[in-house]
Amino acid sequence: MIQLSERIKSMEESATIAMSRKSRELKAQGKDVISLSLGEPDFFTPDFIKDAAKKALDENYTMYTPVPGYDDLRAAICRKFKRDNGLNYTPDQIVVSTGAKQSIANVVMSLVDEGDEVIIPAPYWVSYYEIVKVAGGVPVVISAGIDQDFKINGKQLSEAITPKTKMMIFSTPCNPTGSVYTKDELRELADVLVKHERIVTISDEIYEHINFSSKHESLAQFEDIYDRVVTINGVSKAWAMTGWRLGYIGAHKDIASACNKVQGQFTSGTCSITQRAAIAAVDADPAVLKDMVKAFESRRELVLNALNEIPGVKANRPQGAFYVFPDISSFFGKSYGSYTINSANDLSLYLLDEGLVALVTGEAFGDPNCIRISYAASEEVLNEAMKRIKEALSKLS
Repeated sequence: MIQLSERIKSMEESATIAMSRKSRELKAQGKDVISLSLGEPDFFTPDFIKDAAKKALDENYTMYTPVPGYDDLRAAICRKFKRDNGLNYTPDQIVVSTGAKQSIANVVMSLVDEGDEVIIPAPYWVSYYEIVKVAGGVPVVISAGIDQDFKINGKQLSEAITPKTKMMIFSTPCNPTGSVYTKDELRELADVLVKHERIVTISDEIYEHINFSSKHESLAQFEDIYDRVVTINGVSKAWAMTGWRLGYIGAHKDIASACNKVQGQFTSGTCSITQRAAIAAVDADPAVLKDMVKAFESRRELVLNALNEIPGVKANRPQGAFYVFPDISSFFGKSYGSYTINSANDLSLYLLDEGLVALVTGEAFGDPNCIRISYAASEEVLNEAMKRIKEALSKLS
């Protein structure tokens, strides 16, 4: 009999990937399922990036790559950090990985020991919690509900810190809520973190260019905590390169060196062709993304308007990314046919079975009162999906 490790037995499957799998299974059965479960832009990679990849093939960039990434890509990432975020990094502070998820895992594995506490504001991206567990860390969740726009404050952070706290992980713009921290809100968190020299913060900024209201703000801009912030970014979301798999960090040299060491034993350097294409992406003026961002903003309005017409649904106005995270707890205790809704998980499965719309339960993101709706789909698809959701919810009583 195969004996799996306790490590893998304690690990939860990614809820977003699980829901995507379930929707594919129903589609294979001939059912017309609309999937709004994955965080993947429905745009294609821009031609100038694809051209860079084709050129790389013609120039025979087909060999192993340096573990932390090509030197000229890391230099380009430094230029991007300076141009977009006002952050000064040198190439030896950059490590390129196979997606931002690996970048985060590298940092956690490099810094977190058994029993170390890691603060994770909730709602959080599904993998933060599991990555910390695999590293032997103890996730400490701070909840920030819809009334707080899903953002924690300095008082909450201060109260969560103990002598065992080693790290905090958060995202802005946030997956799953779309909430965006302002400069003042980040400064409030920084004022707490600066008092605790042991704590390193992972600032996940993969959605930075999908921002509807203001200039993106990076936690590492504050010089008094710059050395203790790891800035995570990549090309997946803004540049519609999810399948290319490339993320990166900007960090203190000691952290970057440690991540280089971890990555050297697990995957080595990421795909050569992807790296050449990524140079074109990070060197490009983000202004070329304005049409895509405008499309996402229009879709946000479509989804919010539809949700506001559904009695019992409570939604805030997210300022970034491409998600809405409505509170649907008013439906708990209601039923239809053989379905009884006692949780967000129940409601997600009900909407999949009855409405043929795949969403993700908020329980996976640390908020059991909500569901995540990705609006990375055409307006036509979104209109139909929201119609189905409204009809399915109207049947519950």
